[in-house]
Amino acid sequence: MNEANTAWILVSTALVLLMTLPGLALFYAGLVSSKNTLSTLAQCFVIACLASIVWFICGYSIAFNGEGLFFGNLDKMFLSGVNISSMSGDIPETLFVMFQMTFAIITPALIVGAFVERIKFSAVIMITGIWLVLVYSPVTHWVWGGGWLAKMGVMDFAGGLVVHTTAGISALVIVKMLGPRNGFPRSIKPPHSPVIAMIGAALLWVGWFGFNAGSALAANQNAAMAMLVTHISAAAATITWMAIDWYKNGKPGLVGMITGMVAGLATVTPASGYIGPMGGLILGISSGLICYWFVGFIKNAMNIDDSLDVFAVHGVGGILGTILCGLLATSQYGGLGLDTTVWEQTKVQIIGVLSISLYTLIATIIIVFVVKSLIGLRVSEQEENTEGLDFGSHGESSYRL
Repeated sequence: MNEANTAWILVSTALVLLMTLPGLALFYAGLVSSKNTLSTLAQCFVIACLASIVWFICGYSIAFNGEGLFFGNLDKMFLSGVNISSMSGDIPETLFVMFQMTFAIITPALIVGAFVERIKFSAVIMITGIWLVLVYSPVTHWVWGGGWLAKMGVMDFAGGLVVHTTAGISALVIVKMLGPRNGFPRSIKPPHSPVIAMIGAALLWVGWFGFNAGSALAANQNAAMAMLVTHISAAAATITWMAIDWYKNGKPGLVGMITGMVAGLATVTPASGYIGPMGGLILGISSGLICYWFVGFIKNAMNIDDSLDVFAVHGVGGILGTILCGLLATSQYGGLGLDTTVWEQTKVQIIGVLSISLYTLIATIIIVFVVKSLIGLRVSEQEENTEGLDFGSHGESSYRL
């Protein structure tokens, strides 16, 4: 066992959990109306718990055990054979299980931002449980568990495909089948607390160092470079988004800044272990421009109420970073270099994007259709319009002023 690597992944695991609890939960809670704050926090919290148990029961085994091209096996159900002595590389397997569990936690939690303020709590639980088994775990196997995309040589260092593409595509499917919030798009209330959202965003930024630099699975130069390019991308995307906001609206809004930051972080994720600082800057600026455009396109042109822009930020960001990874990993941009040509690697990246997007799309449609048929998706008109989900779904209030 390598003690230095083990220590770093222990820290990284805590950082990635911090991204969801409380980072993402606070980020989303600040962006919704005050009567739906608690429900948003509850959805993120229960997903963290549910994903942990699903990962323990079968998720880890499906994703990281077995030699199948498309699916692992169930030999390590309930973590059978994982004990204090078992190793994954030069770190304890128990630690690798826990590190990857935090990724399984945040991925479905990201989707929460799309359907806030109108979905049944029971539907969130049912969709998440099935989705982790049928979408997240198999796709993880394809890319990181030795599956068919791994054998093709797809580059996804920390989850542009596994996390952000799957979350973004699924978010779009769910909100399309769920329908928009009442009053969309003209009479939707602005975020009730950009302050809370900013605190959550800052925790996301810090936690993302565990997400990307931790994915090196070692305390080495690769982890250090991943941390550096992650930070540069986030900063560049924030400034780019702020500049566009300032130009279009006359004032630089805080909500725009933190949204741009998340876009920069999502976009650099797949490339973070392969690129240099210049690549981080390019991805940051690109994400600020392209993700910003997609926010308006999804809401205005497509009339889809992706409430907190999960597809535009995470889906588009993850796809953009994945496709540009092959180019920016070359030595001329300060990257580590490729074993093949830029075009050949980019073709593999595009195959990864298209195959995972299509599989996620079809599987999520089926999952949501089944859940909708069994228990329904949407809260009552009274709960959505009058009570809010805090009191209607949970019998509690976020604020007593």
